[in-house]
Amino acid sequence: MKLRQFGFIAALMTAASIAGSGPFPPDQMAVREPAGAATVVDLDGLPEVDFGDTEGELTRRGVLRRDVDACGQTLAGHETISPVFAEDRLVLLWAGDPARTPEGVAAGTTLAEVRHRYPQARHLDAPPGRHRFDGLLARDGDRAYLFLHDGRTVRKVIAGYADWAQRAFEEGHGPC
Repeated sequence: MKLRQFGFIAALMTAASIAGSGPFPPDQMAVREPAGAATVVDLDGLPEVDFGDTEGELTRRGVLRRDVDACGQTLAGHETISPVFAEDRLVLLWAGDPARTPEGVAAGTTLAEVRHRYPQARHLDAPPGRHRFDGLLARDGDRAYLFLHDGRTVRKVIAGYADWAQRAFEEGHGPC
């Protein structure tokens, strides 16, 4: 009886092992973060993506993808982060939850916490008819974070070149 159970369990484990092996589908070639892990977006970009990189560079490295189901280009392994290019260069990253800044600001962070972590952040009133969210712009040299908020909490984190973040806010441009 025990030998029979052992044989059955061994057969199940072998079948499970075989089913789980094989080549990765093309959309899973990039290393993904563990579930629940938050991507850190800083003022240089991401670990494998820097502001100023060209679309061609990122495509050749397999980082930039053009998904049919997405509203635009996506970054392999970073489904909640949308790249924005200008003149063939990466200028902004629109980061959704669970992405965060090195200081821990993400969608859902209170404005009080943002102001504590970025005391130099400047309030931006949403242009009439353009955005439904106001912003806080935390500038550091030619780079900045733009935190779109509903008056209480951050709804979206945008990182990149300060002038492009300001322009996207004023003109109502998003990643799509």
